Amino acid sequence: MLDTVFFTNELLPALNKGLLVSLALIIPAASLGFAGGVALGCARAFGPRWLRRLGDGYTALLRGVPLAIQLMMIYYALPKLGIYFAPYGAALTAFILCTSAYQSEYVRGALLSIRRGQILAAQALGFTPWQTVFWIVVPQAARRALPGCGNEIVYLIKYSSLAYLVTCMELMGEGKVVASDTFRFTEVFLTVGAYYLIMVTLASWLLHWLERRAHIPGFGTL
Repeated sequence: MLDTVFFTNELLPALNKGLLVSLALIIPAASLGFAGGVALGCARAFGPRWLRRLGDGYTALLRGVPLAIQLMMIYYALPKLGIYFAPYGAALTAFILCTSAYQSEYVRGALLSIRRGQILAAQALGFTPWQTVFWIVVPQAARRALPGCGNEIVYLIKYSSLAYLVTCMELMGEGKVVASDTFRFTEVFLTVGAYYLIMVTLASWLLHWLERRAHIPGFGTL
């Protein structure tokens, strides 16, 4: 039998509190991570050789090391060097650095997919290299990168649940505390899963709406 008192008085208030922290992590991490991914993707696609190598190295490192280890290094290892982060700051920093590396790969691929003839035509019209990138390449590449970047935002929603590893008590962390106190693991984690499912569903709907809005008739589908 469903224990409504447990849900209404204990579980849902705790999860709603954690949800606010999760959203405070996801929204800025998605926004700043996307901006960082665009900048890094442009640098990797069109920057000088040393900058491309630096960007490739950063991307390989952040994509190759598990996010849990990145969180641990920022929160527990950096204090050995005199660099301290609060739990929220450590989690947010790790999410931004990680998602920007993944976003840059989608952006770089989209940038390189633009036909060379368009770049040459822009140069023939007197555009500088960065004007060509900003006005000709990026607007087209953004539409092509949107599905991949949107997919990374969905991943970000789910791996935000790792923030509790550095004592940032978001949705998963609050659920874990309630489950440990009450031993009602099935009810707690089914409810936590439902919260994440709702967030992912809403994000997917919004991203599909953005894809439809960005579509230009006659230029194919996203």
